[in-house]
Amino acid sequence: MDAAVRAWLTSHLGTTTDQANLDLRYARLRTARAVAIEILRERLAALISDQPSTLAVTGVVSLSYSDNIKALERQIAQLESGQPLAPDDPAPVPPDTGIPDGYGTIQLIPRPRR
Repeated sequence: MDAAVRAWLTSHLGTTTDQANLDLRYARLRTARAVAIEILRERLAALISDQPSTLAVTGVVSLSYSDNIKALERQIAQLESGQPLAPDDPAPVPPDTGIPDGYGTIQLIPRPRR
């Protein structure tokens, strides 16, 4: 994993992410996008399974993790759609317009008159 990929992963996963874990996952999955999606899915699963999404003690405290869950879901959906580009993503292929690149010549031949 090069420095650009590591920086991209750190910007999406946070600075507290274990770098050795990132190296192992990158060696197994081979793309930064797949690593980020896998880690974010694990975080989402842990957030959903470990604690209730809301906790309220009347008149004392009220906690809600539903916005955190929605934020993780949005971030995963964005990465799955291909945005933003990762440093190791393949170059985008321009759409085929059906028009060949470059110039060509056409010979005009007059039709005989009747």
